[in-house]
Amino acid sequence: MLQFSRAKVIVILGAVFIGLLFAAPNVMPASMRASLPGIIPSKTVNLGLDLQGGAHVLLEVQTPVVVKERLEDVKVEVRQALFNRDAGIRIQHGAKVRSTPEGDELSVVITNVDEVAQAMTLLKPLSRPVDSGGGFGGLQNDLDITSRGTQEIVLKLSEPGYRALEEDAVSQVIETVRNRIDELGTREPTIQRQGDNRIIVQVPGAENTQQVKDIVSQTAKLTLRAVYSDNMATIQEAQQGRTFRDAELLPTDDPREPFLLIESRATIKGEMLTGANPAFDQQTNLPVVSFKLNTSGARIFARYTTENVGKRFAIVLDDRVISAPRIQGPIPSGNAQISGNFTVESAKNLSIVLRAGALRAPVKVVEERSVGPEMGADSVEAGEFAAVFGLVAVILFIVLAYGRFGLYANVALIANLVLILGVLSMLQATLTLPGIAGIVLTIGMAVDANVLIFERMREEIAAGKTPINAVETGYSKAWSAIWDANVTTFIAAAILFMVGTGPVKGFAVTLAIGIFTSVFTAFVLTRLIVATWLKRAKPTQLPI
Repeated sequence: MLQFSRAKVIVILGAVFIGLLFAAPNVMPASMRASLPGIIPSKTVNLGLDLQGGAHVLLEVQTPVVVKERLEDVKVEVRQALFNRDAGIRIQHGAKVRSTPEGDELSVVITNVDEVAQAMTLLKPLSRPVDSGGGFGGLQNDLDITSRGTQEIVLKLSEPGYRALEEDAVSQVIETVRNRIDELGTREPTIQRQGDNRIIVQVPGAENTQQVKDIVSQTAKLTLRAVYSDNMATIQEAQQGRTFRDAELLPTDDPREPFLLIESRATIKGEMLTGANPAFDQQTNLPVVSFKLNTSGARIFARYTTENVGKRFAIVLDDRVISAPRIQGPIPSGNAQISGNFTVESAKNLSIVLRAGALRAPVKVVEERSVGPEMGADSVEAGEFAAVFGLVAVILFIVLAYGRFGLYANVALIANLVLILGVLSMLQATLTLPGIAGIVLTIGMAVDANVLIFERMREEIAAGKTPINAVETGYSKAWSAIWDANVTTFIAAAILFMVGTGPVKGFAVTLAIGIFTSVFTAFVLTRLIVATWLKRAKPTQLPI
């Protein structure tokens, strides 16, 4: 085990050199990193929220809203299925379609009892197939369509349908939130699911926690709709409870007209936006948000503005009228702007959420907190002290216990730390306080292999073997124990990574990386150093 070919030596030293190359930027000033040539690594380890401060927000996705929206869509489909004469024979004597106040089911009352069976047949195709068991349970319908009494048909989401809807909503919210945070230009945010419908958002280095909260929690469902009526008398009637077909009363941002009656059907939807940017109105010089529509949206908007010159249309964001301008003339370009009581920052934030897209479901901020840079600096200082103290203690102990061989082990220990830092930099990993704990633990573990090897060498010397035989036997006989110890530790790290969240995963990652690098440095690098020394010094006894 003490024979190393030139190729093996090059590979071992090359691995250490590459680790040093990737680790070096972490101790360089930012100006020096920026001036490095492109072929030289310049990435550094990212510090987590607990080390550099930032914003922490816990969101709860309001999945019942998505269920209600799905059933509202089904209500339209029910009417089309039962009353569309062009599609063939349909219900002749009529039916009433209504949803419960809770919005969790639809009720269809068929006027003629003899048409109930026909109605059931017509409604069955409205159900969609969904995965019923995480990919292993086959497909089931997302709607349960059953009869209640002699004339009533009930449609409600099945259990697989509800789970699929919830899963899709949470996944889409995570993706949209990630896009919004990326627009802020922050480095390495942590966005992950917690439980069934909660999402953790951590943005290290964020100075404005309120901005992060506003950006991630805004639903940002944008629609352009016709103003049904801005007559004060009509609006007062709506406030007193009168309902208007295909219209709804919405609050506005204009104190001069707190409410407007807006058509329920959207002319333009947020999905038609291809871009949004903060700008300034050329006439008032006030902040606005300019937006551009896709080809389909531009065509619809051009036709709508051409046919409705002189009328008002409302720009509605999350069921609130941001502005309701009057159409001065046709707008064929698909470019328009949203004006309102914007500041420069609020116009910028609205542009970000519009570009990233609307959330599939509204979210509720369950918890929010900020970690100050000072607290993060204290954590870094404490972590650095622990790492340095542990490193110095191990170095002194190993030298006192094993002399020259202890020095070789210390070289491997320092190389181990360099490799860990290099791998973390290469992966652009985020280092948290538990991650530092994993590194400190690795410092202690890194010499375990050397202790096993050196103790085995002592036993072989005591048994009367020559130095070369003692070293050879020490490495070969200690390998099985080293392998068993590190495999079991790696299994523990893997389990922590799979079942843990956030900081626990950070600890598991640094621990797993440390296992690989410590085995490499302790069993391979020190063996190369010892073999080189034996070849040159040809000692008659081992200084161990």
